[in-house]
Amino acid sequence: MTTAEKYFMEQMKDSEFKESFFQEKIKLDLEYQLEDLKAKINSGSSKTTLIRGLNKIKKTLSVE
Repeated sequence: MTTAEKYFMEQMKDSEFKESFFQEKIKLDLEYQLEDLKAKINSGSSKTTLIRGLNKIKKTLSVE
C-alpha cells in the first residue's frame, strides 16, 4: 500500500470526510453520466440506449 493510500484510508475514518467524499463522488459520477447521455443524444442513439442512460442516472440518484 502506498503512502497516499494509507493517508486516504486514515482520512476515511473521519465520518465528516467520508460523507463529503462520497457526496462529491456521486456528483462526479452524475456529471460523467450526463455528458455521456448528451453525447449519445447528439449522435442519434436509439431510444433504448437513451433510456438505459436515464435509468443509470436514476439509479445513481437513488443512492443518496
